[in-house]
Amino acid sequence: MIETIDTAHGEFELIKNHRNAFVLDDFNKRYTDVFDIYPYLVGDYSAGLLRLKGFTKDNGANNYKFIPDYLSESCPMNCAYFILKNPHCNPKKKREE
Repeated sequence: MIETIDTAHGEFELIKNHRNAFVLDDFNKRYTDVFDIYPYLVGDYSAGLLRLKGFTKDNGANNYKFIPDYLSESCPMNCAYFILKNPHCNPKKKREE
């Protein structure tokens, strides 16, 4: 079941919450507007720290279909992780420099 999450950065849909990984306070602290361009976000805890990675719908290396590969290759075995869908993502948004 998909759950809608209200954060300081807008609404997200919680698709997967493995080992109850989603902690709102940690997410709010780690999220930056750089992630606004991604329709999918994966958060995982490595060495006690939350890491966020964005995934797109295009055919590039960060395609959301590669999320299982990312989890198995880049995350500690059986780590706590979550997958969010950003229904308000803007892939054309320019990053401020």
